Amino acid sequence: MKILPALLLLLCCCPLFAQEPVADTTVVFKKRVLETIEVDLLSSYYKQEGIHSAVGGGLGTEKLTDVAADIIVAVPLNDDDVLTFDAGFSAYTSASSSNINPFFTDGTYSNTNNTGASRRYAAGAANRDGDDDDDYENPVATPAPYGSPWIQSTGASRKDVLTTLSVVYSHSSDDRNTIWNTNVSGSNEYDYQSFGFGAGLARLFNEKNTEVSLKASAYLDKWKPIYPTELHEYAQNGFNFLTRGYFNGVTIYDQNGVESSNYLPSAFKEFSNKKRNSYSVSFGFTQVLTKKLQLSLFLDVLYQEGLLSTPYHRMYFADKANYYIGQARYIPVYNTADNKGIFRLADDVERLPDTRYKFPIGARLNYYLNDFMVLRTYYRYYTDDWGLQSHTASIEVPVKLGGGFSIMPMYRFYTQVAAKYFAKQDMHYSFEKYYTSDYDLSSFDSHQYGMGASYTDIMQGFKILSMGLKTIDFRYNHYQRSDSLEADIFSLGIKFAH
Repeated sequence: MKILPALLLLLCCCPLFAQEPVADTTVVFKKRVLETIEVDLLSSYYKQEGIHSAVGGGLGTEKLTDVAADIIVAVPLNDDDVLTFDAGFSAYTSASSSNINPFFTDGTYSNTNNTGASRRYAAGAANRDGDDDDDYENPVATPAPYGSPWIQSTGASRKDVLTTLSVVYSHSSDDRNTIWNTNVSGSNEYDYQSFGFGAGLARLFNEKNTEVSLKASAYLDKWKPIYPTELHEYAQNGFNFLTRGYFNGVTIYDQNGVESSNYLPSAFKEFSNKKRNSYSVSFGFTQVLTKKLQLSLFLDVLYQEGLLSTPYHRMYFADKANYYIGQARYIPVYNTADNKGIFRLADDVERLPDTRYKFPIGARLNYYLNDFMVLRTYYRYYTDDWGLQSHTASIEVPVKLGGGFSIMPMYRFYTQVAAKYFAKQDMHYSFEKYYTSDYDLSSFDSHQYGMGASYTDIMQGFKILSMGLKTIDFRYNHYQRSDSLEADIFSLGIKFAH
């Protein structure tokens, strides 16, 4: 889970600085957009479990943990201008991505010595208990690399750190009815870099009861493609790859557990385009309908071009034979968590179109029930030219408890119709132009339940390094998806003002 940047603009009018007096000596005042420097400290912890790893061709563990932190500093430059800096990181460990290179070479199920470049273990290994049974629960030493889509490998791809930085400049007109901003951002992780920029304009009418906004942004990204080990070796060594490099001396088995040298992923070729560019235009409309009711509408148009496939998502074709590396006795239980010692070699990686149009449209409706309770509702419809369609609906009810404390129960429902390029493992054919077994593009429903708690220090009496505490927010959400993916999300936000 990534933490998104936050920007708070305080728009109101009260006496502060005098302008040039008029003839009748009346003085017009305006308040600074942001009175003092504000600092937001945000952090989150995310963990998930699932059984449909895209790295495993739609099968295998999706266990993942992510720790993220952000610091957002908003600096008033003068009465009208604010400069906001947002710097953050997200450090994750992923069982799924670890299996880009899934092969262990230490000869035991210890997950401690996957060198990647190592090809085989010393011969002469035997069963631990000396008998002839399958030993599913006690894997044996093996004279060849082995792995399983249900086991996290220890290769370098199992973890990474995403770093982000963005800067936003915002200007408000003297009457505070026009606000425009510009931004620039960048992020980096091992196999992906992103650079973005954009601008926005908001206009308030009707005594600030109506707001219209327009925003445009662009992200110019670049992949450093990483491919599954077996396909990387094929690309490097050509048709003789089974006698060179990683596969030299490694035993490959067919579906019946018989040694074979027929594995040839001829459908695979490396991607020539390593760029991914994204462009978006967003329109927003907000209207205060009554003293208690507020409506917001939004419409986005997004366009992407370039490498929209993920280079390490494996594919397995229905019209291709199955080949494996590891301990052949696990072939009959390959699709279950009992498989602790064999990995199926890929036929290709996912192939998706190099363009995509996205069209989300939605609304927010907030109703102030009384001085202590607000009803916040949200709905969004999404469609794109890949055939994916979705509906999102959520409700949140902040409740003031007194003494600066509030609680925020929430619920979110999501349903999605699959993209036309998705099919489960072994249901695509090699002659197709586009294909994926990534369950993020499948049909599913999801439910998210959560509770938040907030404390507001009105007097800002608590100080840290001369910074007064404004708010503390804590949230917990549990996420359930109909394809068996589950996740827990913990987040904490603290705001200080100088």
